[in-house]
Amino acid sequence: MIKIGMMIGNRYEILEKIGTGGMSDVYKAKCHKLNRFVAVKVLKQEFSENENFVSKFQIEAQAAAGLMHPNIVNVYDVGEENGIYYIVMELVEGITLKKYIEKKSRLSYKEAVSVAIQVSMGIEVAHNNHIIHRDIKPQNIIISKDGKAKVTDFGIAKAATSNTITSNVMGSVHYTSPEQARGGYSDEKSDIYSLGVTMYEMLTGRVPFNGETTVAIAIKHIQEEMPSPRTIVEDIPDSVEQIVMKCCQKSPERRYQNMRELIADLKQSLIHPDENFVVDNEPDMDGDTRMITESEVAEIKQKTAYREDAYANDGIRLRADTEPEYEEEVPEEYGGTYKYNPRMEKITTILTVVFGIIILIIVLVLAGSIFNSADKDRNSGSSSGLVQVDEGSESTGTDSMNYVSMPGVTGILVEEARNLLFRNDIHVEVKYVESNEVAAGIVISTDVEEGTNVLRGSTVNLVASAGPTAIEVPSVTGNSYTFEEAFKILTEKGFMVSRASAYSETISEGYVIEQSPVAGNKAPMNSTVVLTVSLGKESTKVIVPKLLGLSEEEGTIVAVEHGLSIGSVSYVYSSYEVGLICYQSYSPDINVEPGTLIDIQVSQGPKPAEGTYSFSDHITAPTAEEAPDYKPGSPVGLKLVTDSGMVLLEKSVTDFPYMPVYTGIASSGGTLTMTYIVTTDSTTTTDENGNTVTIPGKTQEKSFTRRIEFTAE
Repeated sequence: MIKIGMMIGNRYEILEKIGTGGMSDVYKAKCHKLNRFVAVKVLKQEFSENENFVSKFQIEAQAAAGLMHPNIVNVYDVGEENGIYYIVMELVEGITLKKYIEKKSRLSYKEAVSVAIQVSMGIEVAHNNHIIHRDIKPQNIIISKDGKAKVTDFGIAKAATSNTITSNVMGSVHYTSPEQARGGYSDEKSDIYSLGVTMYEMLTGRVPFNGETTVAIAIKHIQEEMPSPRTIVEDIPDSVEQIVMKCCQKSPERRYQNMRELIADLKQSLIHPDENFVVDNEPDMDGDTRMITESEVAEIKQKTAYREDAYANDGIRLRADTEPEYEEEVPEEYGGTYKYNPRMEKITTILTVVFGIIILIIVLVLAGSIFNSADKDRNSGSSSGLVQVDEGSESTGTDSMNYVSMPGVTGILVEEARNLLFRNDIHVEVKYVESNEVAAGIVISTDVEEGTNVLRGSTVNLVASAGPTAIEVPSVTGNSYTFEEAFKILTEKGFMVSRASAYSETISEGYVIEQSPVAGNKAPMNSTVVLTVSLGKESTKVIVPKLLGLSEEEGTIVAVEHGLSIGSVSYVYSSYEVGLICYQSYSPDINVEPGTLIDIQVSQGPKPAEGTYSFSDHITAPTAEEAPDYKPGSPVGLKLVTDSGMVLLEKSVTDFPYMPVYTGIASSGGTLTMTYIVTTDSTTTTDENGNTVTIPGKTQEKSFTRRIEFTAE
């Protein structure tokens, strides 16, 4: 069982719970090995006890760990410890797309398309690595604080759909494709359907199909036509509506066949929103009329047949592999009776896995030979350049892990080059030149030769073709343009826009700091202009240190060293050793303003077995009899000391009544001392020479006591 403060994998310290889902809980943790914060997703106990599920969960999570892309929540590690199965992921500060939609009611078509492009780019990388998400929905897309969309839950999604799991656990029936709803085979085009439903919700604020039960919703996905989003929001452009409807076709063959096609249309819709460029896929119209064969009928039946009991327990279930062969009636014109053997599906799955393993072995062998070749090149010292590392030189004092080999980008599209270099942690500056020989958007040259070792985080300059007729890039930087204003100007000029973020001491939050390419340069239509948007001045907040387990004196010193102060100190019984801090009012590693007061509790050791008392009564403000010169609203110091001399409370308050809670007190009563400040008004008088003299008021500390009786426990 996960507890706050425990260590997993001998490196991940669990700090706090930040989310929960149908199958897992998510915790914020600190990786002590790499000194960074991460998110740890822990499989719930009911799934951890299912060996088949755990096995597939681990396999798919390990596969997802190989995906690295700016629009994917990257997986760092997968592990198991004492029956706890967990995935360690990138910690993204932000909210889910679901909450973002709820917050804004619905998104503008430009914002929805922008999010869809980012999500599609992340999914495309997964598909290129033969990983199908199978659970695309707004809840699995995170919008970070800098506006970037990131897809998460790759490992869990595929493992889940490989088992018999009710939709109450999956929570995804609103976004499921017809083939998934039937419990049949699903592929990349199933993700495209689910993304189409997600776009529908972004544009309209609602899902296309709803119902009283998950079964009713699933049947609608299978049988009913997708309602047009324009029936809900009339100003959705034609092209955007057509893209959504194409994604959500019942037949997978009528949808986009891959993410590359979808991304191309989405980008086109930002430039020409009302043009009719979306091509319908009509696979049945490409050839002459032909008779369907008996074997084709059998294949259709095998892929689409589903049993009525598949909807038992108000959930979507897969067919059991142990069912015997049975017969179903087929119309006479298609050949009569059809036999279906469910075991064949299992055999097909096994063959697919074997084939995948063979492909993986081939890839690993090729990768090994490439790395061996790269090592030989480095050892030969054949390449040179300003950023090259001489691995044999002791004078560099540089860790080679901070360097990466420059990939070849000449002759490919700028966007492909940018993404490739980004994945290698290399920044890019692009300069376009007009060219009649090289197609627009193609990289002509770089200032770093292929194979050269480049310092991670450094910048490489690319020269790319703007084609024979380029467009001048307008200036959209400084405190004159917000990101939204700059986006509008650039897209109207025919450019695509990508967003990055950075702190700035001079540029206000939300305004553009810089752009690439810079203003005045020429670039081809549809090329991307990267805008760096200000996050405002970098936060001056300080990080709360961990005080738990320190003595009161050590905790006070640590707090002061971090620019904080100790507030009230109380003493309670706990499992901590006597004298150690067992509670702090602010969690470790969060950001707070300098000087923030942190209340602490110091352990008295275990609670005595009997004869203890508690106190949970209201402490009222000083009365006129106790303090005739007390002014309501002014600070009052409270100090509650038990008859045995233990300090329970030491705090300054301004609001009354104040209600502390203490249990396990060894004494039956105590004394409450209340201290307040009285300042007399200044007075004027005349001295012996007749001059007016002002005598300043005096400040005086006064106090009184109250007897407090505790309640026996």
